[in-house]
Parts: sequence; C-alpha cells; structure tokens
Amino acid sequence: MNKLAMITLALGLGLSHAAQAEEQNRLITILTAPEPQTQLMAMVLTMNAIGAGAEAEMLLCGPAGDIALREAPETATQGQPPRDASPQGLMTMMMQNSGLKVQVCAIYLPGLGADASVLLEGVTAAAPDAMGAAIVAPGTTVMSF
Repeated sequence: MNKLAMITLALGLGLSHAAQAEEQNRLITILTAPEPQTQLMAMVLTMNAIGAGAEAEMLLCGPAGDIALREAPETATQGQPPRDASPQGLMTMMMQNSGLKVQVCAIYLPGLGADASVLLEGVTAAAPDAMGAAIVAPGTTVMSF
C-alpha cells in the first residue's frame, strides 16, 4: 500500500471513530426476573448508565412487568438493602428525573386480562416492531436480566 493510500485510510478510520464517539450511547434494559434483588440491580445499573451519559429505555416482561403496576406486589415496592430502595421506586425516580422510557411487553397486559389503566403513569405497552428495531439499532447496548 502506498503512503497516500495509508494516510487516506488512517484519516478515514479516525473520522469514523470520531463520528461514533459523538453518537449518543443507547441502553435497553430488558427485565424479566422475578427476584426483587435482581430487579433492583437492573435498576441500579440502568441508573448508573444514565449517569454515565447513556440514553436508556426499559422493557419489562413476565413477572418483572408487575413493577409497572399501580397496585404492584410488595416485592416491587419493598425497600432492599443496603439503601432501602425498591425496584418500582428507583424506576419511577428515573422516569421522572432522567426521562427513562418504560414499557411492558406487548403480551403482558393481555396475559393479565387487563388494559393500560393498571399501569403507572408514563408506562406503555411496547410495539414489537419498534422495540425490535431499537434493539438492533447501531450504538445500542442490550442488558437483560
């Protein structure tokens, strides 16, 4: 490879890297675990990713969908050590303070035999096509629990 070609390649790689660095990091947290400690850890890691500059959204499926209920089970609302935070409390704090977008799986509400009125304000049902596209979008990290 001649010198000019090497310089052109190096500059192209440098510009590509700079363009990637300017893109917003995106995080999608998919939470299905029923255990309160696992649910809380998913919230803690999502909160810290937001603090590090990520744009985040969360998808709650199966037992974890219960976190988004207005009348959530005690496992979603009871404080956990060491800071007495609850999965639902930390999630709602991120929704209010950081704009965290929270959705339940498209089949969660039909599985409950309920409609969106049972969900916390701001939580919606995910559209599978939109969520699928978000998961594979460039610059997106998917964290699943």
